[in-house]
Amino acid sequence: MAVTVKSAKEIELMREAGRLLEKVHDEMGQMIRPGISTMDINEYGDKLIRKMGCIPNFLNYGGYPASICVSVNEEVVHGIPRRDRILQEGDIVSLDAGLIYKGYHSDAARTYTVGKVSEEVQRLLDVTKQSFFEGIKMARAGNHLFDISAAIDDYIHQFGYGIVEDLVGHGIGTSLHEDPQVPNFRQKRRGMKLVPGMTLAVEPMINLGTFEVVWQKDKWTVTTKDHKPSAHYENTILITDGEPEILTLHR
Repeated sequence: MAVTVKSAKEIELMREAGRLLEKVHDEMGQMIRPGISTMDINEYGDKLIRKMGCIPNFLNYGGYPASICVSVNEEVVHGIPRRDRILQEGDIVSLDAGLIYKGYHSDAARTYTVGKVSEEVQRLLDVTKQSFFEGIKMARAGNHLFDISAAIDDYIHQFGYGIVEDLVGHGIGTSLHEDPQVPNFRQKRRGMKLVPGMTLAVEPMINLGTFEVVWQKDKWTVTTKDHKPSAHYENTILITDGEPEILTLHR
């Protein structure tokens, strides 16, 4: 497993990539409302990334046809934006986005409500977000990689939600997906030891019902098998000598 440890210069570049991506998410989040299409979100996100002098790293990655993954309700990840997919009151929408700044990648996801949603769905979003923060409590030098996985699993388990197992987090740097893989569910072993300079994309994908998912005919969109809603929350983080640094979140 070729896990990269970033130099001080590389870390500075990844910090800036993360800071810029956070701004993209903040602006995209403000446009979420009933009546807009998922393509509207994609086009706006693409414009923001390019205006910053960056490159949208999802576009054409493995053949993916858009710059922003826009996944609605039971769509877990990799929803393909469409002009005719209109957001409705009570929907939830997950935006997964990334960019390249001077050769270095950032990656982050957020799930937003479209107008008012049920308490049950709001709780799913809140718990999914908190599970990320529970996980990165273990993202400290000297701990092991799968300590993060176990912490996410332990937190989610008490709510009875399904943790997606077919998709996981990952290392990130000069490539969007680097080693190691970062599962969101408990592993039999503790995995590699964490060292300062590692950069990881930690991204719980949590379903209201079953953990099982299905790939749709477009070969990209992943949905829950039982058609219940799914939430996604992701940040790019840096392992340091102390607390982990969240490169895509500064508040």
